Amino acid sequence: MGVLDGKVVVLTGAGSGIGRAVVGEYVTQGARVVAVDVSEQVRTLPDELGDAVLPVVADVSTWEGNQAAAAAARDAWGRIDVFVGNAGITDGARALEQIDGAQLPGAFTELFGVNVLAPMLGVRAVLDDLIASQGCVILTGSFASANAAGGGALYTASKHAVLGLVRQLAYELAPDVRVNGVAPGVAPTRLRGTASLGQGATDSVLEGTRDMLPLQHVAGADAYNGVFTLLASSELSGVMTGSLVVADSGLGIRGVNRPGGRVVSGSAA
Repeated sequence: MGVLDGKVVVLTGAGSGIGRAVVGEYVTQGARVVAVDVSEQVRTLPDELGDAVLPVVADVSTWEGNQAAAAAARDAWGRIDVFVGNAGITDGARALEQIDGAQLPGAFTELFGVNVLAPMLGVRAVLDDLIASQGCVILTGSFASANAAGGGALYTASKHAVLGLVRQLAYELAPDVRVNGVAPGVAPTRLRGTASLGQGATDSVLEGTRDMLPLQHVAGADAYNGVFTLLASSELSGVMTGSLVVADSGLGIRGVNRPGGRVVSGSAA
């Protein structure tokens, strides 16, 4: 038996990276998952995980995309217990002065549409179901949710907004629905860029990343599975709501001279 036995989950951004890894863990823990992504990659998940996964290709920055995901869960399993808003795009750490003013409105609309509007639409689409099941919401934030230099101006502002959304929705939906978030640091994946800025997908882990982390290790995408599972389980985290769980390999406590107190020349003492 798993800690999520019988739970039905709608999870966005499921095609790759952290989202894909969490889908696998949730299935292992007994959940059934509607796995949503704008990429066709999501269609391969049932080949790996069986019929506990129902893939939906949809644009979650639209109301219609979120309605389709919610309807798929209801039609297949008759309920929704957990919503995970994990879809996100990056601005490639583009500074504001590097964005032409004429490009800014389109870039803002595109990035905030995925990073902020999409989780709002997702929660709204499943809200009645979550209230009925006394379920929970998990949103993927970032190191950039509480710090500068985790991205560019657009990305950092959007991830700060995710933290605000976690707190506000936790207030609005209490006591019926718990709302929490996860703030990862660095995970190996290819992040979709902002098309209106001419950006494609880029690797999230740059050369030298390991050496700048206090823990001196770039965690795999599956390293965050435990945190997402904790928050999805009312038995394990029933007293938690309005929290953003930081899982950033120590970035938030990185030192000026050395990333960690016992790090010597890029390795632990």
